[in-house]
Amino acid sequence: MTSFLFVTDLDNTLVGDDKALVELNDRLQKHRQEYGTKIVYATGRSPLLYRELQVEKNLLEPDALVLSVGTEIYLDGKDTPDARWSEVLSPGWDRDLILSITEKYPELVLQPESEQRPFKVSFFLEQAVAPGVLSQLELELQKYNLNKKLIYSSGIDLDIVPLSSDKGQAMQFLRHQWKFAAEQTVVCGDSGNDIALFAVGNERGIVVGNARPELLQWYKDYPADHRYLARDFCAGGILEGLKYFGFLE
Repeated sequence: MTSFLFVTDLDNTLVGDDKALVELNDRLQKHRQEYGTKIVYATGRSPLLYRELQVEKNLLEPDALVLSVGTEIYLDGKDTPDARWSEVLSPGWDRDLILSITEKYPELVLQPESEQRPFKVSFFLEQAVAPGVLSQLELELQKYNLNKKLIYSSGIDLDIVPLSSDKGQAMQFLRHQWKFAAEQTVVCGDSGNDIALFAVGNERGIVVGNARPELLQWYKDYPADHRYLARDFCAGGILEGLKYFGFLE
């Protein structure tokens, strides 16, 4: 066995089956101690909501945190975001201009203040009206030549973030920094905002058995030998996938 880079979403991916999570935590912790495996959580959660979940579910302390849909990277338990990643995201990003444009859309309801981050503007947007609003908003934002992209997931959450920001590009940033090959890297997810993890390269991908329709559809549309659709849910599906790819026995 050798070290690998383990990158996982949290809600409904790592978290959701408490019994399987205990076993997975135990296996990962031993692997990290014996082989130097690195553990990364990549989540849409803000620092505040991440800490709540970490305490509630007794999550392992990761080697890096990718928070707020890939807009912030925290290394080695530090409280301040990695400045090098912030430098990657900054050019062409204009948070105030985005806020002034989105004010024109009453369907966009700002999420709580804790979810508004330096490189992320977040709204609730009902699924029934989302297609029309998203297409209009995209056209409006394009006029200003902004460094931005829209990520809509779970039928309610709209995040506007820098174009170069997502879980996948944050994962690649860490992978290169720690010198892991794509073949030594495994990514896990369940929803639309995890597609970025799977789509970025040849990293081994585990789609958990409880994945949402938008990820399952993408998985069908872009078949690849280096991606695996698990039968089990959440941490159980991750264990299944890690064994399938030979990262765990």
